[in-house]
Amino acid sequence: MATVVAPKEFSPVEDAENIKKACLGWGTDESAIISILGHRNSFQRKLIRQAYEEIYHEDLVKQLKSELRGSFETAVIQWILEPADRDAVLANAALNKTIPDYRVIIEIACVRSPEDLLAVKRAYRFRYKHSLEEDVAARTTGDIRKLLVAVVSAYRHDGHEIDEDVACSEAGILHDDISGKAFNHEELIRILSTRSKSQLNATFNRYKDLHGTSITKALYPADEYLAVLRTVIRCIYNPKKYFAKLLRSAINKESIDEEVVSRVVITRAEKDLKEIKELFLERNTESLDLVLAGETSGHYKTFLLALSGVVLD
Repeated sequence: MATVVAPKEFSPVEDAENIKKACLGWGTDESAIISILGHRNSFQRKLIRQAYEEIYHEDLVKQLKSELRGSFETAVIQWILEPADRDAVLANAALNKTIPDYRVIIEIACVRSPEDLLAVKRAYRFRYKHSLEEDVAARTTGDIRKLLVAVVSAYRHDGHEIDEDVACSEAGILHDDISGKAFNHEELIRILSTRSKSQLNATFNRYKDLHGTSITKALYPADEYLAVLRTVIRCIYNPKKYFAKLLRSAINKESIDEEVVSRVVITRAEKDLKEIKELFLERNTESLDLVLAGETSGHYKTFLLALSGVVLD
């Protein structure tokens, strides 16, 4: 379930005008910006951005970039972008790191619905004038390239139908490949990149039933490719659990990884962040909200907590 608390009735014109007021004068009223944008859903934010441009003949994104700073600025800008455009920006940034962050590409390819992935690829092509697939191919090599290009290029069936015979057969194929250390085998990549998520979940469950261990635990010894392969499987099999673990890892570092925390909160706040928070609490002594309140600060903290559904006095 979503955690964003958005009003049923609102005025995009009024919101646009209030955001403009918050940006005028000697200092920016960040609290006013949070009180508006932190409590508007994707459709409402789109209308606010349109109203702002119609009234002031300038892009709200550019306005806020000139007014805000640091992690707070990055989080707000990501939040007001339409989801497909946001994912396109996240993917491009991940690919252009010195060491590409494959997790971002996998989340987009394996957690989003087939229609959502298609929208991201369209947004990516419009924004960057070339395809997501070609940039993934250009920034990866070897087996990682083979796997990531396959999952990014896929258009999976999105139904819930399951063929138990196929699940049993393909669980056997996966076991044979993994037992033989053929982690890059064409059949393994074909199965992971073309089958529906429902079908793959049935296959993963059958794998565990037949062989007494989860498929991810069978992927060893650890190396970069197997880490990518495990992430693909985890994002398909149980994305909420994947995101809860990702948050725990980002927060348990010497200094909190704000980039990862922002990405999870922002991309899941209108989807399933409530369930992710519940899973997080099961494995930690404190709730995600308490951890965010303790590990982040300033307007960035207030904004994240607003998206997480926390009502502040």
